[in-house]
Amino acid sequence: MSKTWLITGASSGLGRLMTERLLARGDRVVATLRREGVLDELQQAHGERLRVLTLDLTDVPGIHEVTRQAFERMGRIDVVVSNAGYGLFGAAEELSDEQIDHQIATNLTGSIQLIRAVLPHLRAQGGGRIVQVSSEGGQKAYPNFSLYHATKWGIEGFVESTAQDVAPFGIDFIIVEPGPTATDFAAGLVRGAPMEVYDATPAGDVRRALADGSFEIKGDAARTVDAIITAADAPTPPLRLALGSTAYTGVKQALEERLQALEAQRDVAFSADVD
Repeated sequence: MSKTWLITGASSGLGRLMTERLLARGDRVVATLRREGVLDELQQAHGERLRVLTLDLTDVPGIHEVTRQAFERMGRIDVVVSNAGYGLFGAAEELSDEQIDHQIATNLTGSIQLIRAVLPHLRAQGGGRIVQVSSEGGQKAYPNFSLYHATKWGIEGFVESTAQDVAPFGIDFIIVEPGPTATDFAAGLVRGAPMEVYDATPAGDVRRALADGSFEIKGDAARTVDAIITAADAPTPPLRLALGSTAYTGVKQALEERLQALEAQRDVAFSADVD
């Protein structure tokens, strides 16, 4: 049976590939993007099965209006894919206040507001599924991505809590955590102003690795999208879905290190209880 999807950030990368894959198999898609005209070719090929709406995630009233239009036009939306976002690159003090505010407004606040906007519609129709595209960077951290990580760690906490709130209404979530993947993510990075003092630090090492191409990218975009769709089709998907060997290995190592550190503090932790 065909499904109806709402996908943000559908102009490029994983969002564009997912839109193409779903339309090719006969599903209906509401695709949102910031720049008009990007999906005109797909629109012509698929007609009424593709609805394209303009949305900037920093526009909270716009999120609610686009959400209203999407459910009104399609009648029912089975899966909402919160995919729109970008990376902010630079050591924390290299970033401007404006860059920080926009990163949080897009990746974190925008994703939160999208989820808040769709929940009443999903409740009214008796349930649905929300796929939040996060990153391996929602559970581990690289130098030079502090604000990006702040948004991804933040949205994962929001989703994990909200999933418990709305489970009785038949609404569930998948947090997708891809590792470095061959998309246009790196080309779309917004960069802070480099400071010489960071040249000989881990931040400088990562900056050079991206510049000279030595930062390894193992993830295949098409296979990543296929895995996301398969999970979204599953009757009972996992809450978190790590994709790519880099994501699996990195998240596993980060969790093991945190668990070891926590276990070493057991006595101190218990000593803080009331007698």
